[in-house]
Amino acid sequence: MKKRMLIIGVILVAIMGLMYYWLRSSKKNKGIFLTTSTAAYGYIANTVTATGTAEPVDTVLVGAQVSGLLKKVYVDFNDVVRQGQLLAKIDPSIFNEQQVEATANLANTKSNLEYQQANFNRQQELFNLGGISQSDYQLAVNQYKNAKAAVDNAQALLRVAQRNIYYTNIYSPINGVVLNRNVNAGQTIAASFAAPTLFVIARDLTKMEVNAAVDEADIGGVRSGDRVSFTVDAFPDDIFNGNVRQVVLEPSVSSNVVTYPTKIIVSNKELKLKPGMTASVNIYVQEDSNALLIPSKALTFKPDSTLLKKFVLLKNNLHSQNPGGNIVSIWIKKRDTLVEKNIFIGINDDSRVEVKRGLAAGEIVVTGIQTEAKAAGAGNSQHSPFIPQMSRSNRSTSPGSHK
Repeated sequence: MKKRMLIIGVILVAIMGLMYYWLRSSKKNKGIFLTTSTAAYGYIANTVTATGTAEPVDTVLVGAQVSGLLKKVYVDFNDVVRQGQLLAKIDPSIFNEQQVEATANLANTKSNLEYQQANFNRQQELFNLGGISQSDYQLAVNQYKNAKAAVDNAQALLRVAQRNIYYTNIYSPINGVVLNRNVNAGQTIAASFAAPTLFVIARDLTKMEVNAAVDEADIGGVRSGDRVSFTVDAFPDDIFNGNVRQVVLEPSVSSNVVTYPTKIIVSNKELKLKPGMTASVNIYVQEDSNALLIPSKALTFKPDSTLLKKFVLLKNNLHSQNPGGNIVSIWIKKRDTLVEKNIFIGINDDSRVEVKRGLAAGEIVVTGIQTEAKAAGAGNSQHSPFIPQMSRSNRSTSPGSHK
């Protein structure tokens, strides 16, 4: 009986020892775990942000070439006008009188020309017969030439008077929309030193241009043809799309900040965009709608000695690969083995990175290492058990939101 009890006691001690060893090793193994992500295809882009102003592609400033009292204004803001349409009229009464004066002056000079020509003909005959001196003949020639010049001058003054009468009518030079009207009937127009702007006409508001100011640190990646999306405060739920037309080489400097004007063409068929609206611009300098993506954190992960208790580490020699490209190393999890891989990366938006070579979809990429205590502490401090948490995939930007 004593022998039997002794055997049972030995067995219980052995079982307890095994249980203690198992619990201790299990606790050690459970204290460390990896955060991972699965490589999958998706959309990624690098964007340059800027602000700009929506403006018509082509505007014309309509001015006046003569001074006078504005008699009538025939158009107003937002009116659609056609090329050659009368926009306003300056009182022509003064210019009509100038035309009458120029006409009379021309008639007088023509009459004098007829007299001087007849006198020249007589003096020429007498000079040929030796009846007058050389000086008398030259005087007759000079008077005839002056009379001809006076006629030419009078004709020019008449044409100027007639042209000034024409200029009292202000016509539209293009088909378009009146954006601005700076004058009213009864206002005096002074065009002595510079042509005053009476109207501003936009050629076609169905096509607009956003003039964006791109910072010098970002302008190096911007090219003509790059896709652009932007929003305006008037329509916060609408996304407008366009393309970069031109990067202007002349910089703008304000408060020691250097920016480059970048012209963006956008369709405005619905006429939602109004001249002067402020646009929040995203220029897509790089994008791929079907890229193999992994988290950017995977590029910085390096295993340490604590993982040797749970995983087999298989390193890869980065220097053995061709360095001709953007090659980095990451770690792949295959059951209880971590394998280092060299991959060639492309676009990096600081959250995800595009893998061009060296990785297949579905492979599990290690992004970090965490202890059980830290994970529990982070969960207790950052999340309430009463608030549902959004999954990682739902928080990421979908490709559809960029289109």
